[in-house]
Amino acid sequence: MKRILGIMLGVLIAYGGWAMEREKSKFNSDWDYLEQPVSTWVEANQQAGWERIDLPHTWNATDVMDQAPGYRRNASWYKKSFEVERLSEGDRYFLYFEGANITTEVYINGNLATTHIGGYIGFEAEMTTYLVEGVNTVSVRVDNSYDRQIIPSQKSDFFIYGGITRDVWLVKTHKTRVSSVQVSTPVVSESSASTLIDVTLDGTETTAYTVRTRVTDPKGKVVYDQETAAKATQSIDFEIRKPKLWDVNNPQLYQVQVELIKDGKVVDTVDDRYGYRWFEFTQNGPFYLNGKRLLLRGTHRHEESAGIGAALPNEMHRQDMEMIKGMGANFVRLAHYPQDPEIYKACDELGILVWDELPWCRGGVGDDTWKTNTKNLLTEMIDQNYNHPSVILWSLGNEIYWLPDFENGDDEEEINAFLSELNDLSHELDPSRKTSIRKYYAGADIVDVFSPSIWSGWYSGTYKGYENALEKSLAKYDHFLHMEYGGSSFVGRHSENPITGDGEISAGDWEEPINQVEYPNIANDGDWSENYIVDLFDWYLSISESHDQFAGSAQWAFKDFGTPLRPENDIPYLNEKGLADRSGKPKDAYYVFKSYWSDEPFVYIESHTWTERSGPEGKTKNISVFSNNETVELILNGKSLGKKTRDMSQYPACGLNWDVEFQEGENVFEAIGYKGRKVIAADSLVVSYSFEQAGAPDQIVLAAERLDNGHYLVSARAIDKKGLRCLDYEDRAYFQCLAGGELVKDQGTPTGSEVINMANGRAAIEVIPDPKSKKLVMGVYNQNFKGTYLEIDLKDINP
Repeated sequence: MKRILGIMLGVLIAYGGWAMEREKSKFNSDWDYLEQPVSTWVEANQQAGWERIDLPHTWNATDVMDQAPGYRRNASWYKKSFEVERLSEGDRYFLYFEGANITTEVYINGNLATTHIGGYIGFEAEMTTYLVEGVNTVSVRVDNSYDRQIIPSQKSDFFIYGGITRDVWLVKTHKTRVSSVQVSTPVVSESSASTLIDVTLDGTETTAYTVRTRVTDPKGKVVYDQETAAKATQSIDFEIRKPKLWDVNNPQLYQVQVELIKDGKVVDTVDDRYGYRWFEFTQNGPFYLNGKRLLLRGTHRHEESAGIGAALPNEMHRQDMEMIKGMGANFVRLAHYPQDPEIYKACDELGILVWDELPWCRGGVGDDTWKTNTKNLLTEMIDQNYNHPSVILWSLGNEIYWLPDFENGDDEEEINAFLSELNDLSHELDPSRKTSIRKYYAGADIVDVFSPSIWSGWYSGTYKGYENALEKSLAKYDHFLHMEYGGSSFVGRHSENPITGDGEISAGDWEEPINQVEYPNIANDGDWSENYIVDLFDWYLSISESHDQFAGSAQWAFKDFGTPLRPENDIPYLNEKGLADRSGKPKDAYYVFKSYWSDEPFVYIESHTWTERSGPEGKTKNISVFSNNETVELILNGKSLGKKTRDMSQYPACGLNWDVEFQEGENVFEAIGYKGRKVIAADSLVVSYSFEQAGAPDQIVLAAERLDNGHYLVSARAIDKKGLRCLDYEDRAYFQCLAGGELVKDQGTPTGSEVINMANGRAAIEVIPDPKSKKLVMGVYNQNFKGTYLEIDLKDINP
């Protein structure tokens, strides 16, 4: 479908009643896509098989989670036709790409307009000289093939999605335009704040123009308004009294608007937001924001989600950040690359501090071409995200020495020389922020802030050794943050006696060993249950939240995410260290963090995915309730087990745990949260309990239930000869739809994976019934029990 440029650009953007002559609109809809790696646009246009799509888009949306090793690493083409009714010599036309992975060529009517090397960063293509009146075509070749010259390394523990994975914008400007507005706040206090606004113009002339700069405070009041003669580059310097400070609990944002004026008429306008704040990492001590100690409570985010890969719409980006803020976090590491502009916008608005990361992840140091590409990406990252008050750290990489891509790429002298060059470049581009790096010990003294690799209770030691690890790191590193901790947990897997490692693994080990196979550790020997990870996080937070000299940390990671390096995990190719599954549904661990960090009243009984249990009669079990309420009452089958007062010095669950004696059959739990005598939160859980423990698995049985969306949830259960569910059975299940429907598969979720390990003797998958079929036939297979089948009569829904 053709688009008329005049209509697309006809809506003028407005802010605060000020007209903006720059015209900008999304250019996402009605593209054609060709999954062929041909080299030229002429060849591409000769191919059949183009399909209509909308942006954002990735060709790796599902193949990263299918059962074939690897994923598509090649080039594809996108094209879109549009009409220009009339061209004017005084206008310029651009396409702005928020991100395309990982190298991009943009053609306008067959002419190469621009190329961009590297993903995760925005770039523009000027179309002006290539446009004609009438029909025009933009063609884009995007390539995510293996290329060791471009970071991140292909050996990184995440997928490098191919495609135009973020929004594209169509922009029309005057022939001379405002190309950059950069806001610095060199000195900020509660009483005053200095402001420096650097404006760059792009065009053939500037002498006939003036520049008007206006700044409004968070309530819309104008605090600065001046007009000056235009220059190619110019700086506006002023001071405001009693600034409204940006803070994690009150993220106050100012608006800056720069107008380019000629003959009294506004010909171009750019506006942006910024904030006033100051921060400090004290030596061997805590972090301060606006002069007050702030414990950084963080997590990590990968840019992907179930079924769509990295091609997230803005509302899903925002949803992720709201969930992170909702658990009480005030800090996020964007791992391991710059992310969508919507993320920085959300962090500015929600009050989340940001560790922004150059995608130098593994691979060592490369040759001169590699170095040029890497420096360019760092420059682009800092330039594009400079104005965001949420950003406090420019990370120069992660595990950079590991698994070199070039000969001698792990040479420390060479790595340090280039790391120093990047560190100097970062401070030159932005003197106000700090640099950081994780898990490169030889460079710990080069950057401003360092994170060692501490995985107590997972890759090294036990979680009870975390306090020792924290104390040693505080003493060893001048400015220490703890990035990455936690472990894998498989949704629905639970244990009556989760492993702790006590007595088997030394609690004194405090940094992750290089070769994890050589040392006993929970990652290799543990049960990967939700219980264990809950206990680990609970212990970590009981230490970090009460430490008065700790700057802060970030748990790894917010959601489960795909990786080519983990084919043998419970869900193949899935890193299961998330606080939520790959679709964003919280696991038990999410509520542990919420109990320590969030101000929103809640109670959560551990665990909503553990509703079938067994054990001997008369033996008590400990039940934890995670809550931020001052008092919680637990009720079992209508009888109160008493109220307890939350005490952070108590473990587990800050003392909110009860010894419970289950009855045979149904057990109904209610948890009530109080503030004084007022009920402010509640939760409930029903657990089916058996005094008889299952014997050896005898067969796998299939069952189905109809879901609200019209699909079926087909579950496979391992049972013994008496029909009892074998809660210790964890072997792999392979689902197949033989007739009458289609599996919801390749999602990397607990009900969206055709190959999946059992959790407490159960696995399930969602199935979409065929509206034309009368019968749905399902099969499940594994080595022990061969095939089991289920027929579902669809006559009721397909009469």
